[in-house]
Amino acid sequence: MVQVDVIATEELGDRSYLAHDGQVAIVVDPQRDIDRVEQLLKRLNVRCELVLETHIHNDYVSGGFQLATLTGARYAVSAHDDVEFDRWPVRDGDELQAGSMTVRVVATPGHTDHHLSYVISDDDGPPVVFSGGSLLYGSVGRTDLVDPARTEELAHAQYHSARRIADLLPDDAGVFPTHGFGSFCSAGSTGQGPQGTVADERKGNDALTEPDENRFVEKLVAGLTAYPAYYAHMGARNRGGPAPIDLTPPQHADPEQLRRRIEAGEWVVDLRDRTAYAADHLTGTIGIGLSAQFATWLGWLIPWGTPLTLIGHDAEQVADAQRQLVRIGIDRPDAHALGEPADLAPPARRGSYPVVSFTDLAHRDQADGTVLDVRRDDEWATAHIPGAVHVPLHDLLERLEDVPHDLLWVHCAAGYRASIAAGLLHRAGRDVRCVDDEFAHAEKLGLTVAGQAAP
Repeated sequence: MVQVDVIATEELGDRSYLAHDGQVAIVVDPQRDIDRVEQLLKRLNVRCELVLETHIHNDYVSGGFQLATLTGARYAVSAHDDVEFDRWPVRDGDELQAGSMTVRVVATPGHTDHHLSYVISDDDGPPVVFSGGSLLYGSVGRTDLVDPARTEELAHAQYHSARRIADLLPDDAGVFPTHGFGSFCSAGSTGQGPQGTVADERKGNDALTEPDENRFVEKLVAGLTAYPAYYAHMGARNRGGPAPIDLTPPQHADPEQLRRRIEAGEWVVDLRDRTAYAADHLTGTIGIGLSAQFATWLGWLIPWGTPLTLIGHDAEQVADAQRQLVRIGIDRPDAHALGEPADLAPPARRGSYPVVSFTDLAHRDQADGTVLDVRRDDEWATAHIPGAVHVPLHDLLERLEDVPHDLLWVHCAAGYRASIAAGLLHRAGRDVRCVDDEFAHAEKLGLTVAGQAAP
């Protein structure tokens, strides 16, 4: 039986996989920090013979090219993808061998034009399919990343690709998608379980349960939400053969260097917890707390190519941030600093703003400032606070002039996005209150009205 180990990248909502027969390994869609793969290969005492890429990824920089170079493995990439490196070009219907495992290449266009899925089998047990951004748990990969004008065309292709996978395989075949665990590459709701089967998908996947193809396409397209701006840079990096990463500490910045970088308009990002940042931070910095969402939001908001300095309370925090950032192509921060705000700047160059709850918001005088909702459009459409100004966080820097110049009560769904928005607005000289609270609390308090949810 083919053994499958999962290498989860929860920060981006993706999974890479290592399939093996006890001696030989096949790695599917590896993330760029391939040291995790190397450690697993060593622990399992297997050698990597084949690296498979399901598609040219939009949401992260691949580690496939470097892993194949390092291990001497064959690197299988669609023959139809225009890339700038040597690879093993594969096409629909090809069969590859790695140890006792046979790999069948299956064309599954939709998420991208040349997307491939890989069915791996041996002489013992059911096959498994690595479906990339095609058949996900409960849904499929989004179809608007290649060209928004072709979204519906590719959604039709995605419908047929998902059904092709199901038709090719028995019910007990394991399904192992790359996307669908919080990734913006997925469309619609997806399951979060450790693994699933074709039988599971036959029961619960929209692409397999909806008999009307046009209705499926209509529903998929209507449910697509905004995706991170850094996606625009990922395809070119992956087609070029990404270089090795360097996770050694960047240059150290002393307090004077921090001051100069801030005054030059560079991005100096404070990694500390959002409440700690609100209570005391260097004026002109941006607070993006290190969390599973950190790289997504920094990559989405930062003007691409802007010099970046990280401030952490210790070296481990900065190292964790670096690892997240290399996955989306921010290879090396320009500098870093360690310590608390009091260690890095005098009181005159530090700032703060209040953190409040929806209860505080409910008790405020209605004339006391403006409520700013920084959630996505679909969240706003479902329910919102009457009279609030709505500017999604990912649009905030381009729409600052749409934000009133009075006291701002900034909220999102749980506090993280509100904290980033409050920091950006405070940096721009605005008077802010960060609502660090669950939106469900606002609903319980009767502050919201229902809107029109997306179909």
